[in-house]
Amino acid sequence: MTEAELEQLGINVIRGLAMDAPQKADSGHPGTAMALAPLAHVLFTRIMRHDPADPHWPDRDRFILSNGHASILLYSFLFLTGYGLTLDDIRQFRQWGSKTPGHPEVHLTAGVEVTTGPLGQGVGNGVGMGMAERWLRARFGPDLVDHHTFVICGDGDLMEGISHEAASLAGHLGLGRLVYIYDDNHITIDGPTELAYTDVVAERFDAYGWHTDNIGEVANDTGALEAAIRRAMAVEDKPSMILLRSHIGWPSPHKTDTAAAHGSPLGEDEIRETKAILGLPADEQFWVPDEVVELYRRCLARGQAHRSAWQTRLDAWDGDKATWDASQRGGGLEGWAEKLPIFEVGTKLATRVAINQCITATAEVVPGLMAGSADLTGNTGVKLADAVNQSAGHPEGNQIHYGIREHAMGAAMTGMARHGGVLPVGGTFFIFSDYMRPSVRLAALSESHVIYSWTHDSVGLGEDGPTHQPVEQLASLRAVPGLRVIRPADANETAHAWRIAVDSDGPTALVLSRQSIPVLAGTAEAVDGVARGGYVLVDPPDGDPDVILIGTGSEVSVCVAAAGMLASGGGDAAAGPVRARVVSLPSWDLFALQTEAYRREVLPPGTRRLAVEAAASFGWERYADDVVAIDHFGASAPGQEVLEHFGYTPDNVAARARALLARATPATR
Repeated sequence: MTEAELEQLGINVIRGLAMDAPQKADSGHPGTAMALAPLAHVLFTRIMRHDPADPHWPDRDRFILSNGHASILLYSFLFLTGYGLTLDDIRQFRQWGSKTPGHPEVHLTAGVEVTTGPLGQGVGNGVGMGMAERWLRARFGPDLVDHHTFVICGDGDLMEGISHEAASLAGHLGLGRLVYIYDDNHITIDGPTELAYTDVVAERFDAYGWHTDNIGEVANDTGALEAAIRRAMAVEDKPSMILLRSHIGWPSPHKTDTAAAHGSPLGEDEIRETKAILGLPADEQFWVPDEVVELYRRCLARGQAHRSAWQTRLDAWDGDKATWDASQRGGGLEGWAEKLPIFEVGTKLATRVAINQCITATAEVVPGLMAGSADLTGNTGVKLADAVNQSAGHPEGNQIHYGIREHAMGAAMTGMARHGGVLPVGGTFFIFSDYMRPSVRLAALSESHVIYSWTHDSVGLGEDGPTHQPVEQLASLRAVPGLRVIRPADANETAHAWRIAVDSDGPTALVLSRQSIPVLAGTAEAVDGVARGGYVLVDPPDGDPDVILIGTGSEVSVCVAAAGMLASGGGDAAAGPVRARVVSLPSWDLFALQTEAYRREVLPPGTRRLAVEAAASFGWERYADDVVAIDHFGASAPGQEVLEHFGYTPDNVAARARALLARATPATR
C-alpha cells in the first residue's frame, strides 16, 4: 500500500467511525464528520504541532471544533493519534460516564481545548486564543510562544450573532496566526441553508478585515486543503477565513447533501452501502486496522520532538521564570496579595472604584492580567493605570477595548483562559451580563479562570431607570453551577474578593456598586469570612441575638445602621431594644461549601432572619424568614431616592425586623 493509499484508508476509517458511533448510540451527527475527515486528517497529521503525550504543552497549536455537534470527528482523531481515548471510548459515544459525550467537554477528554456546542461560542473562543497567543509572544518572545489557532466552523456558527461580534473584533485587532475553516455544506437541521441564510460570507469577512480564501469544491483533496491552510498560516497581520464547499454525509448514496445526514444516524442499510463505496468491511462496525493506527500514531514522535525542542528553549531562556510560571498559572507572584490596599473605616467609595484600586495595586504582581471592558472601561473599574491599549500596532498591550460587544467579550475571555498564560478580567454593567450569559455558562461548565467585573449592581444606579437597573440578575446567576458570585459589602470586602478571584480556579463574578458606600468596621479583618462566603460582622454585646439581619453588597451598611437603631430601641421605643446580629453574606456559592456546623454558627437555627438585598427575593427562602427585596422593575430617579422609596433605609429595615419578631409563626430554621 502506498503512503497515499494508506492515508486514504485512514480517512475512510474515520468516516466509518463517524457512521458507526451515532448508529450505535441511536443519536448524533454523522454527516459533517464524514465530509470533514480529509480536513481533520490534514490538520492533525500535516499541519498542527501537537503532542498527544502532553496535551497541555504551552506552545502547542490549538484546535477548536466550534460546530461541536461533529464531535465524533474530533474523538476519532484523539483516539487514533494517541491522546488516551480507546476504541471502546468511541463505542461508548454519548453514553453515561463516557469520555465521548455529545459535544466536546474540556475537562472530560484529553485533547479538547474548549467546551463547544452552543453555536458561535467556539468562534469567539478562537479569537480569545489568538489574542492570548499574540500577547504572550510579544511579552515572552517567539522562542517560548510561537503557534497558531485553528477553528472549524459551520453555517450555524456564522448565523449566530456572537460570530459577528467576534469576527469584527478579530479583524480590528489584526490577529494573525488565527486560521478558520468554514464548512460551507449548505445544510441545517431544518433543511437547506437557503431557507434562512444567503450571506456572502467572503465579502462579510473581507469587510471585517480578514484574509479570505474561497477554495471551493476541494473537501476530498488533501493537497489543496494543506496548501490553503499554509497560505493562511503565512498571514501575520490579519485573521484568515478559508471557505470550503463540502457535502454533508459524503459519500452516502441517498443522504449526501440532505438534512437527514445532519442530526440523525444514517441507518444500518445506508451505512452498509456507504462502507461498500469506501472499501470498508460493510458488515463490520468500528473497524480500525492496525496499519491505520500506526499511521496516526506517528503524531506521537513528531509531537514529542516539537515539545522537546521547545523545552530546550525554555530551559535556556534567561528571562524571568517566576513571571512566566505565574502567568501560565493565571495567578500572582508569591506574596502578591500583600499589595492589596486596606481601606479606612468610615471613608466612602463605590466598590467599582475599590476594585480599580485593587487591580491597579496588584497589576505588576499578577503578570498574566489582561483587563478590558465592553466600552465602559472607566465605569467598571477595569482601567489599568498607564496601560498600553491592545491593538494591531501594540500586541503587547494589556488593556483591551472590546467595544460594545459583551457577547464576544465573554467568549474571548473563556478562550484566553483556556489558552493559558492569561488571566482575563472583563467588565460591563451588571444588567448587560444578560448579553454574556451563554459565554458565562460555558466558562462555568469548563471551569475557566476568568473574572467578571459587573458594576451598577442595583436600582442604586439611579436615573438610567429600569432598563439599566438589574433586579433579577443576581438570582439567575447564582443558579449557574460553578460560577462564583461575590457581592462585596464595601471596599475591604472587595479587596478580599479580588484575592479570591485571582487565587481560585474557575470563573468569578464580582458584583459591584455604582454608588459610594461606607467602609465598615470589621471588614478589613474579614479575609476568612469573605472566603467562606458569609460571616458575622456585628453581634450584640449582651447576649444572643433576637434577630439576624443578613445583607449583601451596599445593603450591609443599611443592616449595620438598622442594628444600631434596634439596640437603642429606635423605631419603636415602647417595644424596647432588640438585639440584632448582622451577617454579611457576599457569596452564596462559597457559603454553601462550608460545613453545616459553620453555617449554623453564623445563622443559628430558631433565630428570626431578615434578608436585605436590592434585588429579587427569589432564593432567599433558604436563608431568611423575610426579605426586603425588589420583585418588580425599578424606576428612573436619583439612586439614593430610588433606594429610599423601595425601603432600603435603616428605619424601614428596623421596622421590618420588629414586624418579623412580632409574627406568631416561629422561625423554622
